[in-house]
Amino acid sequence: MAFSSRFSAFSFVFFTTLLSFFVISSQQPVLDLPEQESVYQVLDTVNPTIPWRSLFPDDICSSAPHGVVCDYFIEPTTNGTVTFQAETVHITELSFGNVSDSSPNPPCTPNSTLSPLLFTSFKYLRKLFFYKCFTVTRVSVPENVPASFGSSLEELVFIENPSLVGSLGGIIGNFTNLRRLVLTGNGFYGTIPDKVGRLVGLEEVTLSRNKLSGGVSLSFAKLKKLKILDLSQNYFDGNVPEELGNLTQLLKLDLSNNGFYGKIPESFGFLQSLEFLDLSFNRFGSFGVPLFLGQMSSLREVYLSGNSLKGQIPEIWENLGSVLGIGFSGMGLVGTIPSSMGLHLKKLCYLGLDNNNLEGSVPEEFGVLESVSEINLENNNLSGRVPFSAKFTSKVGGKLKLKGNPDLCIDERVSTGKQANDSLRQLKLCRAPDIPNAVLFNGASSSSSSSSSRPFLSSLVLSFVGVLIVLAG
Repeated sequence: MAFSSRFSAFSFVFFTTLLSFFVISSQQPVLDLPEQESVYQVLDTVNPTIPWRSLFPDDICSSAPHGVVCDYFIEPTTNGTVTFQAETVHITELSFGNVSDSSPNPPCTPNSTLSPLLFTSFKYLRKLFFYKCFTVTRVSVPENVPASFGSSLEELVFIENPSLVGSLGGIIGNFTNLRRLVLTGNGFYGTIPDKVGRLVGLEEVTLSRNKLSGGVSLSFAKLKKLKILDLSQNYFDGNVPEELGNLTQLLKLDLSNNGFYGKIPESFGFLQSLEFLDLSFNRFGSFGVPLFLGQMSSLREVYLSGNSLKGQIPEIWENLGSVLGIGFSGMGLVGTIPSSMGLHLKKLCYLGLDNNNLEGSVPEEFGVLESVSEINLENNNLSGRVPFSAKFTSKVGGKLKLKGNPDLCIDERVSTGKQANDSLRQLKLCRAPDIPNAVLFNGASSSSSSSSSRPFLSSLVLSFVGVLIVLAG
């Protein structure tokens, strides 16, 4: 009897537990209350004018505002003495600030702030995104973000937040899974911490338009998966390390508008996948246009303007038939423009050679570039006849820039046509070429010159006939 009662008690506990398991398993998982409360508080700091709690009173994961994304996970769950795998739900993406009508994220206000809960309450967060949220009120990034923040983070994106200030060392945490670090148009300052080299999964680092300074950290060389590196429009200086040439997966490298000096690293020639290279407006010195560019057959755009590289434009264009844009403005270049540029760069859309010391004629080959939409040759010492037809100038319009070359001339029919722009009208007109003895080439001579040539031709024919008669005899 005792055994029977013990068995019945055991059966009750067992079946009750089993029933509870099936009931829990069949229910839709809901966001736990502390995490939901954290979402409300973060939304309030971004835009306190919207009644988030009344608009989304129930489980926020079942009906969330755009920009708040949840996902399901299978995790160990304990019910009494039994542990089993159960489905749970957590916040995985938080995006704030309208990007477009198709992405109506929770809108920010001029007084938006950065809630500390972002760095403590969402351990499953994969993406954190702010666009034009911190524009008036100064907002500081925490100096000591908890080490637990970012263990699941894959994308950290802050765009156009000029009032968001702080050091990179404060916000870069334990991002073992981070793929995209995009902090552009903000107020970040200081140097790039060496710990960025620990983020070995990074595929994009965009830190443009901040107030960062110092040199390029050698730790970047450890980021073997990196495809985009953009440090433009900051206050970086010093020599660019040769070690960046180890980033062989790079597709884009932008170091423009900084204070880098010295020589452009020869190791960049190893970046055989590189499509976009912008080193313009730095202080790279008198070492000439790098010859290794001719080996980079994947290049689509290369910009070196605003550096004092000097020297001549080298003959490196044979393998660069896919290039779309070249910016060599204000570099102190001398010599002539190679005709091989027009011969090989058939896909060229933009060419900037202005504000140099180039001389000689504009290559005839430039006049047949079918894809070009802008050519700027202003303020050089070019001379001779402009090779562009009326059809070409009509297509390019005002983006054909030639002024500042006093010895260039243009045909009158091109200069006075409707398609001519102000830059073309400022050029002097070419004189009609003198062609001596034109009759010998085109037969368009006057009657006198034509008749004077006939006796000569007749005597030449008779002499030739006489030779044949002598030989026949």
